[in-house]
Amino acid sequence: MKQGILNTIREKGLLLDKEIFEIVESFQKEKDAKIFLERIEMITGQKIITKSTLNKNLEFVKNIVHDFSEEDKEIVERIYVKLGLHLEVKRETEFMKDKVAEREKENSEKKSENNFKVFYSETIPDKKLEVKDFVGNLRARYQSLQKILMTHTELQSNLIGINKIGNDRKSLNIIGIVVEKRITKNKNLIIKFEDLTGEISGIVRHDNEEIFKKADELLLDDVVGIKASGNRDMLFVHDIVFPDSIKLDKVKFDEDVCVGFLSDVHCGSDKHLGKEFEKFLEWINSDEEIAKKIKYLFFVGDNVDGVGIFPGQESFLELKSMEEQYELLASYLRKIPKNITMFMCAGQHDAVRVAEPQPILSKKYSSSLHNIENLVLVTNPSVVKLLEGKKEFKVLMYHGASIHNLINEINELREIKAHKCPAKAVRHMLKRRHLASSHGDVVYIPNAEKDPLVIEEVPDVLCTGEVHRLDIDSYNGTLIITGSCWQSQTAFEEKVGNVPDPCKFPVLNLKTREIKIYDFIDEENVAMRGKE
Repeated sequence: MKQGILNTIREKGLLLDKEIFEIVESFQKEKDAKIFLERIEMITGQKIITKSTLNKNLEFVKNIVHDFSEEDKEIVERIYVKLGLHLEVKRETEFMKDKVAEREKENSEKKSENNFKVFYSETIPDKKLEVKDFVGNLRARYQSLQKILMTHTELQSNLIGINKIGNDRKSLNIIGIVVEKRITKNKNLIIKFEDLTGEISGIVRHDNEEIFKKADELLLDDVVGIKASGNRDMLFVHDIVFPDSIKLDKVKFDEDVCVGFLSDVHCGSDKHLGKEFEKFLEWINSDEEIAKKIKYLFFVGDNVDGVGIFPGQESFLELKSMEEQYELLASYLRKIPKNITMFMCAGQHDAVRVAEPQPILSKKYSSSLHNIENLVLVTNPSVVKLLEGKKEFKVLMYHGASIHNLINEINELREIKAHKCPAKAVRHMLKRRHLASSHGDVVYIPNAEKDPLVIEEVPDVLCTGEVHRLDIDSYNGTLIITGSCWQSQTAFEEKVGNVPDPCKFPVLNLKTREIKIYDFIDEENVAMRGKE
């Protein structure tokens, strides 16, 4: 490979799989190869470039390759065919022929690639997992959160590794992952912390109410900063510092546009509220002032009810196959105005693996969705950056499987019965800068390179689903929206005492940051479906 290309790979810190390496190595012009790599990294925001990366960003690749020499265009096309992908790059004459038509379209249809960027989670293929995979994932998580904690001014002085703690008692700060918690007979808390150099225990006295409350809230595998005094035998904890998220600048667009949030549509369920969803579709196609301002919609998982999700589910299904369920969903989405860009991630009921991060919905069952032009399928979780000039409005999409465990494990949430106010649980995700901080919160595929559930960038909005109740809150400048649902109460929800709050549609104005909630519920229909 040419030295200039190798230098680009090193400088950017890129990792190319074998197939991508073959593309880059085949370029006739070194300049084309460098542009290809730099722009793919810039568009996707990912350092690991794979076949999947190119497939997800096909339209961007077409735009990149258009400016290449004719020889390099043909090389890329041939290799795409070998990879089983379809890439038709217009030749110069074809391109010029279509230019006029494209310009005429610009006023009526703004090009989505100029208005948003999607940052997908790296979804490692399913494989046989070993203990070292989970160790590598926790190590990657620790290193990511350690960097965040090291920016906290209260930890910067006297910050040392655990193996550097000596026999003499002194004040110090460490950054550790929680590996054990226990209550002593004197009602004090003993917490064992670990970093990459070793482990040590710290004691939190029960009569120090403020710090004891923080310590009691700690979950196993939380990564936190510790202000303490002591020696290698034992630390006396004076304060606990969470990674925390703080959004200082509230991004507001100049254009008067709106964003809407939906989740848990559950197409195919015998409790699915199709009549209400049709009312929503009628409204969004109307001349109502807010409806006309909506430019983006976010569908945050459990888009269909699924098949075989739990034993005996077939008796609760109106549509018995995944294909039928996704076709019903697609029939809804085709009625959404074409000037609205939709983003959709999976949930536990969708036709993808349950383990997080979940990949985009597969064509095998949801081919009807892949043909909808204004629908962007994304991973769970994903970050979508809505763009206006240099402004970026960041939306973090996460279906929210970990919410239940947070409520069960944190006293504060249990006491307020946070299933009725789930945004309070989501606040703890932001506080910990992790979507599922405790091993066992969710089923996940470990990634030794980078934990995709770490909240690297503080979002403007964190939107979830899962609990079937609309709840809105904010945490240090981040707006939290937990989605409603389009399904009446199921037998399981009735059994566990969960009362859904269906058919609520929150709309956020990006210019004013105001939220308006629309209610499409038909009480009679919901009551009738609930009795079926």
